[in-house]
Amino acid sequence: MPEKSTSALPTTPLSVVNVGLHGFVESLRAQGVEVTAVDWRPPSAPRLTHTRTGVDIEAANAEATARIAQGRPVLVGMGIARQTIPGYHDRLILHAGPPVSWERMCGPQRGAVMGALVHEGWAQDEGEAAELAASGEVEFAPCHHYHAVGPMAGIISPSMPVFIVRNETFGNLAYATQNEGLGRVLRYGAYGPDIYQRLRWMEDTLYPTLKTAVESIAGGIDLRALISQALHMGDEGHNRNRAGTSLFLRAVTPALMRTCPDRERAAEVFEFIERNDHFFLNLSMAAAKSTLEPAEGIAGATILTVMARNGTDFGIRMAGAPERWFVAPAGIVDGLYLPGYTAADANPDIGDSTVTETAGFGGFAMAAAPAIARFVGGTPEDALRATLEMYEICFAEHEHFTIPALNFRGTPLGIDVRRVMETGIRPRLNTGIAHREPGIGMVGAGVLPAPEACFVEAFAAIREW
Repeated sequence: MPEKSTSALPTTPLSVVNVGLHGFVESLRAQGVEVTAVDWRPPSAPRLTHTRTGVDIEAANAEATARIAQGRPVLVGMGIARQTIPGYHDRLILHAGPPVSWERMCGPQRGAVMGALVHEGWAQDEGEAAELAASGEVEFAPCHHYHAVGPMAGIISPSMPVFIVRNETFGNLAYATQNEGLGRVLRYGAYGPDIYQRLRWMEDTLYPTLKTAVESIAGGIDLRALISQALHMGDEGHNRNRAGTSLFLRAVTPALMRTCPDRERAAEVFEFIERNDHFFLNLSMAAAKSTLEPAEGIAGATILTVMARNGTDFGIRMAGAPERWFVAPAGIVDGLYLPGYTAADANPDIGDSTVTETAGFGGFAMAAAPAIARFVGGTPEDALRATLEMYEICFAEHEHFTIPALNFRGTPLGIDVRRVMETGIRPRLNTGIAHREPGIGMVGAGVLPAPEACFVEAFAAIREW
């Protein structure tokens, strides 16, 4: 018999692409084989194209994403929450995430509520504040129910100043507080004399100075233009806002200098914003909220218009069912921790800041912000992969927000519940981490996927439309 030929055997090292089943990856790598791992699973749900009543879902989603992309959020003014937010009253506290009672609130959200009650003068100390919060004499409601958003605990109390953002395309308004910064701040659940002193300064000095300056600018400050430019300067608009804050300062400083008669006061305001790279976060969140709301109420649309967490629950709402929350337990963040803290100190995921991802930037634009890896962990390559993966679950690409590293491709826009269920891919989020106990504050930052259960529930609802 002729000898077997060996000429067909490879003479160069193998390079393998492994699809799904990650158990093969390590085995191949142990043998010196170069392996590219592709995360994939068979579709877990069929593509729905029409509702049971005959509504064309594709057409509805096209309309929803078009409205979001067409929105032009502009900062037009500022006001005090109880006087500015429609429907607000003197015994109302707004919070991040879906509805939650005091009994079910997590530590940092309780801490922020207690701090807010002391700050408002409704309680003498945090102990008395906790008793008042549990008494039923204070109403708690999600920021999202009042056209507002708040980072982390997301607390808005009656005397807090808020930004007013108008969507010039559709005319609707959205609101957000001023950003305190990182570390020991109320939004991370911290309280104490230092917190109250900062909040009073923000009300008595920062707010009136900024309000006068902003309202003197003809046409307001175009936040869509600032976010678009910031994405080209290394921001993603959620956990990296250095460029956005700098661009906002550039836009507001001439007006600040012209309208503030006290040069020292103007300098204090400038320095506070300049030293807080996250100052623009609240503005980007209000901008996102204002662009998402016009998509609400489109029959048959399976695009998310709300994605929010309160530290206990994670909730989503769809354009086609804007009043209904689909809720699952909040996830645990995979993060980097400040010195002295570990994962044992971390509270589950919290905050309304995922409004940025919902509107087509934030964690979905991480490819534009490779330096974010130093804040939330991972590598620049991870940031790139995260954005590429999000295209798989989004209906469209943003026409105004683009990513230089992807040849100026539009950011992933329009989280489609159907595509999440079809692919098994969940929205990727980046976020800060609050201490699980009230009164302490920030302990780190990281990343995590949205929980699957709320999408399963939402998909079941779609099948009944």
